[in-house]
Amino acid sequence: MSAAPAPNGDIKYKIGNERLVKVTEDASRKLTSLLQKQGRAHGALRVAVIGGGCSGLQYKMDLVDGPANRDIMVESQNVRVVVDPKSALFVSGSVLDYSDDLQKGGFKVTNPNAVAHCSCGESFSA
Repeated sequence: MSAAPAPNGDIKYKIGNERLVKVTEDASRKLTSLLQKQGRAHGALRVAVIGGGCSGLQYKMDLVDGPANRDIMVESQNVRVVVDPKSALFVSGSVLDYSDDLQKGGFKVTNPNAVAHCSCGESFSA
């Protein structure tokens, strides 16, 4: 990873690669569409791991303008994903996908670090 200065010089973040998180074509298309609808064509998807859910950890995803201090930014499939350093420990090697399925649709993370998942698929333990 390499450090990258932000255009305004105030935000310091690192550049990561697809070994941290990889985005599928379906997820890239949906993310690009969502960012354009919000007027954030150069924005990013923030993926965080927070405590909660029946297995102890769960993902939190938000659309953001760009990286914050200490974030790791990954460009994959022409979209940007930002991850804070603590969450990066849990998501390393993950794949972000998207499905239009009515029951289990939405963004999904396939995480090789997860040792257990809850039955609803919303949380995991590592």
